[in-house]
Amino acid sequence: MAKKEATVEERLKALYELQVIDSTIDKIRTIRGELPLEVQDLEDEIAGLEIRLENLNQEIEDLETEISNQKNGITDANNLIKKYEEQQNKVRNNREFDAITKEIEFQKLEIELAEKKIREGGFQLASKQEKIGESKEYLDGRKLDLENKKNELDEITSETQSDEEGLLKKSEKASKVIEERLLTAYTRIRSNARNGLAVVTIQRDSCGGCFNKIPPQRQLDIKMHKKILVCEHCGRILVDSAFDPNYVEDVEEEKPKRRVTRKKKVEA
Repeated sequence: MAKKEATVEERLKALYELQVIDSTIDKIRTIRGELPLEVQDLEDEIAGLEIRLENLNQEIEDLETEISNQKNGITDANNLIKKYEEQQNKVRNNREFDAITKEIEFQKLEIELAEKKIREGGFQLASKQEKIGESKEYLDGRKLDLENKKNELDEITSETQSDEEGLLKKSEKASKVIEERLLTAYTRIRSNARNGLAVVTIQRDSCGGCFNKIPPQRQLDIKMHKKILVCEHCGRILVDSAFDPNYVEDVEEEKPKRRVTRKKKVEA
């Protein structure tokens, strides 16, 4: 048996129901606000800080190795100087003595250079260790912020998750009544609207989205539920206010008729 095609009125009701459901989901997600993004930003920042700490630790390790190598170089140079000084006592001519003296002077220069590098390395080491201390303190603070944000997000999510899941199922059910072309139009209008409203009711003879006046004939066409009409100003889909269960029709109080008194004709 072929499935009966939904009437325009049924599709309009389904559209309005879908809009109400999606707006409620929007409100739930607004409650969560920017928390998911804040959590993601904190996680990225912490990952960057941890990489920076790893790099600093590696640089410190390299500096310590370099300082150790320079100290070993000084020890080697001192040993060579001692050896050359012993050889000086055994030389047989001035040429050998001068050659050894030059080697001793060279080793002393090497020691001075190594000591300079050790001092510079010490300053760099102290600076990087200070940076590590500051980075660790800052990292601990960001981790605490992340934990608090996650707890806040988990609390809000646990309070709203079941509601959101139920609404998403209702949204899917309402979508099945709507044809693909109309659903695509609804999604497009909704994504372009600042408040996420693609389907609005008539409120006080005006569009419920942009609040521009709707001509009486167009209002009558909308109430007939014979075709899908959109606002000429904002492009939102317009539906009868009677679709809203909370709608109360405005009834203007009848104004009392003004009594007209006629003046009596005065006879001449």
